[in-house]
Amino acid sequence: MSTDADPDVIDRLAERAPLLDRCAERFAERQPFSDRLIGVSAPLTPHTGRFLEVLAAGDATVLVAGEAGSTHADVVAALRRRPGVTPITVSGGAATAGDGEATADEAASLERARREVISAEPDLIADDGANLLVPLCREFPDVAEDVAGACEQTTGGTTRLRRLVRPDAEGKSVRIPFPVYDVNGAPMKQRFDNVHGTAESSIAAIANLTNAMIAGSTAAVIGYGHCGRGIARKLRSLGARTTVAEIDPRKALEAMADGHDVRPAAEAVADATFVIAATGRANVIGREQLAAMADGAVLASIGSETEIDRDALDALAADRTRIEPGVERIKFADGRTIRLLTEGRVVNLAAPGSAGNPVGVMDATFALMARGLEAIVDGEPTGTGLEPFPEAIDRAVAREKLAAMDARIDDGSGV
Repeated sequence: MSTDADPDVIDRLAERAPLLDRCAERFAERQPFSDRLIGVSAPLTPHTGRFLEVLAAGDATVLVAGEAGSTHADVVAALRRRPGVTPITVSGGAATAGDGEATADEAASLERARREVISAEPDLIADDGANLLVPLCREFPDVAEDVAGACEQTTGGTTRLRRLVRPDAEGKSVRIPFPVYDVNGAPMKQRFDNVHGTAESSIAAIANLTNAMIAGSTAAVIGYGHCGRGIARKLRSLGARTTVAEIDPRKALEAMADGHDVRPAAEAVADATFVIAATGRANVIGREQLAAMADGAVLASIGSETEIDRDALDALAADRTRIEPGVERIKFADGRTIRLLTEGRVVNLAAPGSAGNPVGVMDATFALMARGLEAIVDGEPTGTGLEPFPEAIDRAVAREKLAAMDARIDDGSGV
């Protein structure tokens, strides 16, 4: 906690994160991370700040690199006052969120910050988007051999890791020589964070950036995984007419059963007021989809910063104008214009004034991450590469969350 008389941004959030409080108490007693360095890459929001503070309570030394466009200066300042946590700042202003944009210099500086974390030879890794894990295993195999394990919390990150170990055209692949818990695959993460937290915070960010009315609008959601499902359902509940584009026939059928229209992406975007990419995969909004997009459409990503093909966008754009922080008007040669939000970065993190998912959601997700790292230290995972998140921890966190919300359930003993 802060040593200042007045509570800082992390202190104020900690009051609403009871699960992380329990982790901090547990770690302070057990000291599971003594003599261990934990490398972290994540948006430096207040939620992340509290998570890092909790790791330090377990006697960890924490080295963290933020993300361009979604790192908050007040969080960085607060972390610098915490013993055991070192945020690596980046030059050019990427250590401050607020305009939803990042320059090429900032991106390069961020890459250097991540490599500084890797070069410190961490014992454990907490990752977001596999931004540490991919370069670690690909470019620093000797360092990777000494890593005890890691946790990855995003769809985009687990997708990148699966692609990393897949043999290429020449039959070559990259080895992950330590266990990586797939926190994103945990039911608590999928059903609570992805479906509800991401949807609520993303819709709020889009509405605040555009000042557009959702009721009566048309929305195209690209991808019907847990994040896409959540945002499509909530948009529909607010009065939008929703169309889903999905390549998995089972998920497409689920979208239809949930009441959405289902079309190929190029058709879905043709009359959409809002186009929202939610797959976690790269370049799902490419030249074909951009060429088909309706005049005046709003384009945003909630899955990853690579969902929109930037090369295709650059090739098609005749003129680009920043009309306000986080909003860019792009004019195509045929006269159509669209509004691109936060440069295609994850909108609920990069939008001005946005801190990502609600604290009640991130309290549970970061409790999963913290408990997962503890389980790695305790020797629970025995394999290498991506591993399912432990069922027992997932259930325990769910029960703690229910108790924090003053909810009770039957124990099932009579069934």
